[in-house]
Amino acid sequence: MPKTLTVGGVPEHFNWPWRLAEADGAFAAAGAPVQWIDFPGGTGAMLGALAAGELDAALLLTEGALADAINTGNNRLVKVWVRSPLIWGIHVAADSALKHPRDLNGARFAISRYRSGSHLMAIVDALGRGWRVDNLRFVVVGSLDGARQALAAGDADAFLWERFTTSPLVRSGEWRRVDDCVGPWPAFAVVVPTRRLNQVRARLRTALAVADRYATNLARRRNAVTEIATAYGLDPSETAAWFDRVRWSRGSRRPSRALEQCADVLAAAGIVATVPTELDTVWARL
Repeated sequence: MPKTLTVGGVPEHFNWPWRLAEADGAFAAAGAPVQWIDFPGGTGAMLGALAAGELDAALLLTEGALADAINTGNNRLVKVWVRSPLIWGIHVAADSALKHPRDLNGARFAISRYRSGSHLMAIVDALGRGWRVDNLRFVVVGSLDGARQALAAGDADAFLWERFTTSPLVRSGEWRRVDDCVGPWPAFAVVVPTRRLNQVRARLRTALAVADRYATNLARRRNAVTEIATAYGLDPSETAAWFDRVRWSRGSRRPSRALEQCADVLAAAGIVATVPTELDTVWARL
């Protein structure tokens, strides 16, 4: 019996193909059994799990994965999982005095963890608006639930998170969305610890082929939108709009230009000190 791969990702609709394939036994049938693990804490939490040897691979936000690969060399990107960009909602409590994006200059941003997507994209958004990054303040809250508590208690002012995931909170009147921030690169990448790459390469290549097939076949699945909306507590009409625009990536071609652009922004934000001249230091072939 092949050894089971432990693969982590956020409990969001982007990763439904993995959950479907696992439930169908498709990974095991292909000879690469997978144990899928949800990480509500996002990219920062998964980087910790990778470092601790708790995961063989993780589906991370591209900017977080790239920053870690440049800064530590502990992990390598091996594939783009979602090639369409992520849309981040910028949220405040419904009764907040902050009404416009310009009001957020110098605000306290809730973040799941440092180096997480919520942290990095708050910086990316500030740079895009021409703000001084050193004016930003951050409050570590651990997860989406932690952000809900922090905004409700007035311990933080704003929070960036994937907008379809947070739409139920906006519809319920708990939060108000003041703007969006669209990531200018592919949303998610598959990451493997550098020290484990040779051990998992063959099995992961097989598992990714299965996940790719399930993602491609979702468009032909009659009740896909309903299933996804139900599984993640989303509004069906918003889920349909997301489904129309999401693009999963088949194969493992390296998106060199997008990675260079992302690295340049990370350097401008002070997240990485230098931009690597050779992307082989952050990307590995399966």
